Amino acid sequence: MLIPLLTDYEKAHITERQPLPDTYLGLSDEEMDVRIAAAKRALGRRLVILGHHYQRDEVIKFADHTGDSFKLAQQVSKHPDAEFIVFCGVHFMAESADVLSGGHQHVILPDLAAGCSMADMADSDQLDLCWSDLQQMGITSVVPVTYINSAAAIKAFCGEHGGVVCTSSNAAATLKWAWERGERILFLPDQHLGRNTAYRLGVPLDQMVVWDPNEIWGGLEPDAVRRARVMLWKGHCSVHTRFTVRQIENVRAQHPGVRVIVHPEVTWEVMQAADDCGSTEYIIKSVTQSPVGSVWAVGTEIHLVNRLARQLQPDRTILSLDQFGCLCSTMFRVSPNHLLWTLEGLVDGVVHNRVVVPDEQKHWTRVALDRMLSIS
Repeated sequence: MLIPLLTDYEKAHITERQPLPDTYLGLSDEEMDVRIAAAKRALGRRLVILGHHYQRDEVIKFADHTGDSFKLAQQVSKHPDAEFIVFCGVHFMAESADVLSGGHQHVILPDLAAGCSMADMADSDQLDLCWSDLQQMGITSVVPVTYINSAAAIKAFCGEHGGVVCTSSNAAATLKWAWERGERILFLPDQHLGRNTAYRLGVPLDQMVVWDPNEIWGGLEPDAVRRARVMLWKGHCSVHTRFTVRQIENVRAQHPGVRVIVHPEVTWEVMQAADDCGSTEYIIKSVTQSPVGSVWAVGTEIHLVNRLARQLQPDRTILSLDQFGCLCSTMFRVSPNHLLWTLEGLVDGVVHNRVVVPDEQKHWTRVALDRMLSIS
């Protein structure tokens, strides 16, 4: 019988996962809203709820702070009095919050099954092997940079080896920071964010290579690695790689004058075909501050696109670049039912689904995250 390999996240947290009780199923939206609001009032300043932009409306409306990964990470230190940090997002975000929080604080992910397929594409054992292979090739002066969409074990490796964490908001500044400290960058786990960011900074495509962790020596010849300024881990976002050049061509034909803006996790070809590219916060700012009457096609997760469309109508027209909508299914796992169960448990003195990063990873993960927060 084959034994499935556990991800870094599952190794740390699989024993703590608790299922949603049946009593929290089948509740009406109205009842959940009333009970969630009541639990928030009962917990008062002991609680802070952080909500990622990709969360469904039924959940994010209860967040005390909304934002992308970078903005929410910044919020953790601003609430030292909060005993409970409920993170409505996915596991790597809650891990980062646990590392950045105080020892007296509990970080909770309402559904521990809310993971990230991209983060799971980089395993710490694979990264150790990659680093060893680079040394055998004689490749030196390498700075590891990991996207925040990665497990704490990956972040800890980067911190210990002189590297850093980045987000889509500060990716360009982070690459510049890394090149000041080494000749080459190992960028993981999202090859597209790394490629798009480096290209916009003037690095030609022939100075980038893709490291496949499932191949010997990454599937690369040593000479190719020596010539590279950026080694891109073979990972991707299952949501943002759904966007295509054909979709951009179709929306331009249907809506003359439309501006297309995409997230940098899209493929290089899609970024080239779009009018603009930037982080979630950048997309929100660009669309919100655009002239009245503007028409936008947005290439990112559908909950954010729909929220912008409702907030800005009728002054602006906001469309999803994908007519079928790009849903982040793992973000969607955090339901109002899970949020209610979590909060009522806290009112009763019970902590469900606490996220705890192992002590042996915390120091270097914190180092890498602090470096990230210092780069703008």
